Amino acid sequence: MSRQFAFAVAAALTLVIAGCSSDTGGGTDTAAPTSSPATTAPAGEETPTAAPGSVAVSPGGVTTAVGAPAQSTEEEYSKACTAAKQWMDERGGDPKTQIEPYLGMLQSTDAAGPGTYDTPWSQLPPPRQAAVIVAVQAAAEALCG
Repeated sequence: MSRQFAFAVAAALTLVIAGCSSDTGGGTDTAAPTSSPATTAPAGEETPTAAPGSVAVSPGGVTTAVGAPAQSTEEEYSKACTAAKQWMDERGGDPKTQIEPYLGMLQSTDAAGPGTYDTPWSQLPPPRQAAVIVAVQAAAEALCG
C-alpha cells in the first residue's frame, strides 16, 4: 500500500474526527483547549469522534478522539503508525480492540517515543494528539504503508 494512500486515509479520518460528534458524556481531557463536554464510544464498536474543542474519553478514562485537525509530518505519521502496529501485533488478536489499550499506555506515562513524536502525550497540543490517534487507528486497519 502506498504512503500516499495511507496519508489520504489519515486525512479522511482527521476530517471525521474534527467534524463530527456523538452523544455527549461527562469529563474532559486536560489537554483539551476548552472545557467542552467529551464524547464517548465503546472500544472496538466505532471510531470515536469529538466536536471541535472537545475530546472523546472512553469509560476507562482514555482519550480516544480530539476535536482538532491532526497535525504531523508524513514521516512522523509513518513512525507512529508503525510503532502502534508493532505493539498491536505483539499482543495478537483483533488490532481494533488494541486501540484503546495502546492509547491508554501512551497517555499513562511521560515516556516519549515514536508513537508520540518523541514528546510525552501530556505535552502534545491537541492537533498533535489528534494526529497520534489517527495513526493508531490506521495501524489497527493495517494502513501504515
